[in-house]
Amino acid sequence: MTKANLLEALKTFTEEVTKDLILPVQRQKEDKAPPKPRAPEVHIMGLADFSAAKKKAPYVFYQVITARDQWTPGASRPDSQATVRSVAAVYHQDNKEGQLAILELFERMRVALLKQGVIGGQFKLDYSAGIEYLIYPENIPPFYAGEMISTWKLFPVEREVKYGKQGYSNIKQSGPGGHSCP
Repeated sequence: MTKANLLEALKTFTEEVTKDLILPVQRQKEDKAPPKPRAPEVHIMGLADFSAAKKKAPYVFYQVITARDQWTPGASRPDSQATVRSVAAVYHQDNKEGQLAILELFERMRVALLKQGVIGGQFKLDYSAGIEYLIYPENIPPFYAGEMISTWKLFPVEREVKYGKQGYSNIKQSGPGGHSCP
């Protein structure tokens, strides 16, 4: 569940960072009055109904796209990390303002992540991997979107070893390369 917790922490963090970024919302056929501008909605692992993506703008959603656990020789536990894709979209009738709105949204997220470095009290931004974002060049007004990639260091899974009469303390196994495993 660690990666799900990471996404929840990113969601909470983004809601806080963007709560005062008030953006236009597209009027829908069923709306009796023009909708009030609002902060982006934040979702995890995508939108519930992606066919309605244009109706949902402005929004941000987070997805884990890769995850890795890697042992370094001599380490007692693996290094764990997850790469997260952040997709954002905004709506604006004015092309220039729409381009600026999506840029402002990504810049707020990027700067806040770089300043904070750790979110949820346990997930550490991998500064060596950097943060990268792309505003889609093929945006079609009045919708503007892009994505950002960030990598996060996670707490690794702790290995459980049973000791005692029924445990494994006296078992010697041959690991990769013929090395003895504790």
